Amino acid sequence: MIATPNYQHGIRANIVQFSHQLFQVFLVGMMLGMTRTVIPALAESEFGVAANSFMLLTAFVTAFGFVKGSLNFVAGRVSESLGRKSVLLVGWFIALPVPLMIFYAPNWNWIVAATVLLGINQGLCWSMTQTSKIDLSDPNQRGLSIGMNEFAGYFGVAVAGIVTGYLAELLAPREALLFFGAVVSVVAVLITWVWVQDTLAWARLEADSYQQKSHLQISETPTTLEVFTLVSWRDRRLFAFSQAGLVEKFVDVLVWVFYPVYLYQQGLSLSLIGWVVGIYGFVWGISQFATGKLSDYIGRMQPIIFGMWLCGGGVAMTLLSEGIVWWSFSAAVTGAGMALLYPNLSAAVSDIAHPIWRGSAIGCYRFWRDLGYGIGALLLGIATDVGGSIEIAFWVVAAAMLISGLVVWLCGEETLPKFQQKRS
Repeated sequence: MIATPNYQHGIRANIVQFSHQLFQVFLVGMMLGMTRTVIPALAESEFGVAANSFMLLTAFVTAFGFVKGSLNFVAGRVSESLGRKSVLLVGWFIALPVPLMIFYAPNWNWIVAATVLLGINQGLCWSMTQTSKIDLSDPNQRGLSIGMNEFAGYFGVAVAGIVTGYLAELLAPREALLFFGAVVSVVAVLITWVWVQDTLAWARLEADSYQQKSHLQISETPTTLEVFTLVSWRDRRLFAFSQAGLVEKFVDVLVWVFYPVYLYQQGLSLSLIGWVVGIYGFVWGISQFATGKLSDYIGRMQPIIFGMWLCGGGVAMTLLSEGIVWWSFSAAVTGAGMALLYPNLSAAVSDIAHPIWRGSAIGCYRFWRDLGYGIGALLLGIATDVGGSIEIAFWVVAAAMLISGLVVWLCGEETLPKFQQKRS
């Protein structure tokens, strides 16, 4: 006799599947993190990128951003019919060739191509781990749920950056990335296939009892175009959160591409670069346990706005002094700002969206957010080429974060369900 699944909502009631999803996003982060230390720092010596060719250097992040952003929206929409697990599994199969392509890469074009596949993997897999946790959680646990998701993912990014930095010094850089990436992707496929359960049924159960009042101009079963235009510009709150998501990715572009190059130019070893970048990821990841839960009590707006400004301040601090201690401290400040804003932007979008089309709404927000990789890489590549200095990129990002935070302050609105219920 087959047991009927228990479709109760809440993290505790679904702790086994919730834990599987946490481990999944940790592995997703590991796949991304393995490209964060070795590849940018050794782009010139290992992959033939000309010195100070910032536009060429940022090409792989540009490709990643446009691909991942597009796949986020596709993943969210498709998962509402095919289910979350199917999309997750496809994403992991697409990741399998990435380590081999990096290993055999004769030039930088192969790295860009590998990053395109990585973008597909990240768009499908990270979207599904986040959406699945929201499906399983109680509505007033969304901040905590997304905080835990992003903690696990960016903890994986940080761990991978440090481990691959050390492996590249023990082994040859290509062998290190091949070994690391192959182990992560194969383990992920096996675990998804055997243990991960689809969570679409939880979303449908919530939709059946959904009582939150909505003043959105959208039909009960909206088309793809309806959801896209609503999230992108028709609702000013969703517009504010989407533009903030896009701009905050400029910080991640900076840390991914420009931090390793800048620190390498200052004389740091790959392992020390891995630690500075890792501190950013560790503080960002670990702090989201607290910042996500905090927003379930005080609301989403205050953490988002203050986080945007704190993050931009941390970026600017990087250039104000030197030394491993200062760079580590400024990376920690930047990570703390990201921890405040990052899970709570997603939680705010989830608060507004109806369970029936929430996957599409999250996918659309993540489309704009991760498009920030592509736009940010292009913008920073142009700025550094024109300005002739890598430091220009840091100042551009700091200014963008300040302005974007102001837009959220002016156009955003508190979305936490218990606050909305009090108003109604």
